[in-house]
Amino acid sequence: MSADLTKHAQDSHQGHSHGASRSGELSDVSDARLLWAVGLNQLLTVGQLIAGIFSGSAALLSDAAHNFNDANALLIAYVARRISRKDANERFTFGYRRAEMIGALINLTLLAIIGLYLVYEGISRLIEPKEIVGWLMAATAVLAIAIDVATAVLLWAMSKGSLNVRAAFIHNIVDALGSVAVLIGAGAVIWLHWLWVDPAITLGIAAYVLWQVFKMFPQATRVLMEGTPPELDLDKVVATIEEIDGVDNMHHLHVWELDEQHRALEAHIVLTEDADLGETKVLIKSVLVERFDIGHSTLEFEFQRCDELNHCHR
Repeated sequence: MSADLTKHAQDSHQGHSHGASRSGELSDVSDARLLWAVGLNQLLTVGQLIAGIFSGSAALLSDAAHNFNDANALLIAYVARRISRKDANERFTFGYRRAEMIGALINLTLLAIIGLYLVYEGISRLIEPKEIVGWLMAATAVLAIAIDVATAVLLWAMSKGSLNVRAAFIHNIVDALGSVAVLIGAGAVIWLHWLWVDPAITLGIAAYVLWQVFKMFPQATRVLMEGTPPELDLDKVVATIEEIDGVDNMHHLHVWELDEQHRALEAHIVLTEDADLGETKVLIKSVLVERFDIGHSTLEFEFQRCDELNHCHR
């Protein structure tokens, strides 16, 4: 076995702690932040809905619908996080980790629906413009920016290690950008009387929403479909394991993600005739943790047999 692999074997305990540090990254952040964010977004939704009706702004009404969806998305994220922490049992032997992926998929689906609705609303207002009360539109946009920024601050730390929370975080980033655009649009309505700016902003928000869905949806579905992590090179995994003394061959390899922080692997390992099963097994598992961040591995071992003519077979 190479010197590098030996070092990784000696550091096996550190490898396990590394995997644990990724999964524990979010546990230090209070779930109360999500509940605060839900409350803020519900209040903002009511305010934007009232202002949108009285001002005649399609952008405000669209943003109100988006914020209502944000509040629901954050609530889903909160529930999914709580479920994902439940311990494994006889019915769910891997635990409930993928609850967050299901939450992310629901959030992204709702984002897509909102995006398509905004496209419809923007095109309708371009075809048939309506009068807009610019000052009310502007005042509500300022309030929305303040609440969106506060929500984003609450979710920032949580969004780094969870696709589920990141999807909810993106909701609020979109809202903040949309509110800035609405404020600019209000200025155009007040001083230039450009009514077309309001539906144009709406279409811009819709394009951004749908682009974010396009980016994140494949990641959520890949995890649920037990796809191989995209950055993991399976050929490299095989080549690395086959460098270990006593390993002749690695085949029947499957790697998937339980969630964003936990990878799993199963494979068949063919050992040379003189290999020590216990020692080799420990070395393989250590390398999988250290080199590829795969903390859960199921290995089936076979021994290579050689006859008196030195012809070896399984």
